[in-house]
Amino acid sequence: MEYGKLGGTDLVVSRIALGCMGFGGSGRGHNPWALDEEAAAPVFRRAVELGITLWDTANVYGGGASEELVGRAVRRYTQREDVVLATKAGLPMHDGPGGSGLSRRAILEQVDGSLTRLGTDHIDLFQLHRFDPVTPVEETVAALAEVVAAGKVRYVGASSMWAWRFAKLRHAAVRDGGPAFVSMQHQYSLVQREEEREMFPLLADQGVGSLVWCPLASGRLARPYGESTARSAGDAVAGRFFADVDRPIVDAVEAVAGARGVPMARVALAWVLGNALVTAPIVGATRPGHLDDAAAAFDVHLTGAERAALEAPYTPRLPTGF
Repeated sequence: MEYGKLGGTDLVVSRIALGCMGFGGSGRGHNPWALDEEAAAPVFRRAVELGITLWDTANVYGGGASEELVGRAVRRYTQREDVVLATKAGLPMHDGPGGSGLSRRAILEQVDGSLTRLGTDHIDLFQLHRFDPVTPVEETVAALAEVVAAGKVRYVGASSMWAWRFAKLRHAAVRDGGPAFVSMQHQYSLVQREEEREMFPLLADQGVGSLVWCPLASGRLARPYGESTARSAGDAVAGRFFADVDRPIVDAVEAVAGARGVPMARVALAWVLGNALVTAPIVGATRPGHLDDAAAAFDVHLTGAERAALEAPYTPRLPTGF
């Protein structure tokens, strides 16, 4: 495993993150393909064996079930001081006034809820799941300052929004003496590259870390076009991001992987890791082998010709995911 610092901080994280949206079982939330505790255990154990220290979840995943399962996994398979726990808030948890959005009420309530479910006294990286167009950014930044001052949160990040909105949040934090936003979690893969024009220039200018979700396009870049899995068939959220226009890109990944004699996932992740601005792709593993492929991607050094072949079929499109 390779390691690096998150943005301009001294926080060292693994350059592969364990995505925990697929944990918690299917009884709560919107993920019928999510693993229960017994099924998820081999994945957590493999993450620890491989040295994957950055574990990313959210309050809304499984209606809180993912955080509960992640918290127990930390206690069973590793030590709290050896893991960087990242979670998020902002999407709807319930219909009450603190159940969604980024108001002071919501942030204070949801941070406390996440701490309880995770079974920890602090969150290493607390991320705003989406931009809240209703709440003034000043109120959000002030609430973040409260939870950081209370020792409940160590670092603050954001996820999936227009660059101008992230710049607005960062400006408010600097102006008002709030905590710095050290990371952006955003969608980026061979089939969704609009962040090269939208968000990456801001991250490079401001020294902000990049955590990439959906680096394999919900598995579409990990298998020949048209093949499906339980997740791809049941993941209604990610399913709306991809279409038949992506087929030439998937075919290009298959060709490069075939020529090298390696799984497609390794090629697609090697391409993401080749972007110097990416701190870590978030791999939503549901089998230990998914993490093995992710770790092995560091050994796939794409040539200029291979990168050109992978990138050539791409056509501009609207950013997705926010």
